[in-house]
Amino acid sequence: MRVLLVDDHSLFLESLRHLLSANGFQVVGTASDGLIALEQTRKLHPDLILMDIAMPNCNGLAATRLIKSEIPKVQIVMLTASDQDDDLFQAIKSGAAGYLLKSLRAPEFIYQLKQIELGEPPLSPGLASKIMNEWARQANTPNNDALNPPRESAGDESLSARQTQVLTLVAQGLTYKQVAETLHLAEATVRYHMAEILDCLHLENRAQVIAYAARMGLDHSNV
Repeated sequence: MRVLLVDDHSLFLESLRHLLSANGFQVVGTASDGLIALEQTRKLHPDLILMDIAMPNCNGLAATRLIKSEIPKVQIVMLTASDQDDDLFQAIKSGAAGYLLKSLRAPEFIYQLKQIELGEPPLSPGLASKIMNEWARQANTPNNDALNPPRESAGDESLSARQTQVLTLVAQGLTYKQVAETLHLAEATVRYHMAEILDCLHLENRAQVIAYAARMGLDHSNV
């Protein structure tokens, strides 16, 4: 299995690379933030990405959305120190195939990763029950949905994959020029997509778009 490692701690990356290589995984590359991870995924075509959450420039949750919207077949597993429920639920919403804590011992970590090849989602002990409990809670309160938030009145129409990418990057604080460079688009194309997003969500300006993204959890700038 070809693996891309995404974390902003170089010593941890090196240790993780050695651990995975010793257990039959092929580490094809590394990245230190979400935007580099997107570029590396385009270039290296990994089967699996191990993604940290708290990183500079573009965090792991935003990166997961960007990558899954462009390359949906790649599997992404969050590998993080955060055991916060909100991070877990946001990761699942973003398309993550699993969620592992850095506190795992090496044998359990390798065991969990190997479950991917068996079609099982890798989850640190206790996290599966949190997800099940949240789904049960949603069944009783369908209008208060943490894993699948209710569509805002402004969002009657669904955004395209490209529009979601643009919205996610803008919500991360990137300028239109930076968004264009990241997505390999002309800046005018980014501005066109933003106009389409405004129209689709019935919003008036970029500030309202960013506020909408924050409500939807797309900025997640606190991690």
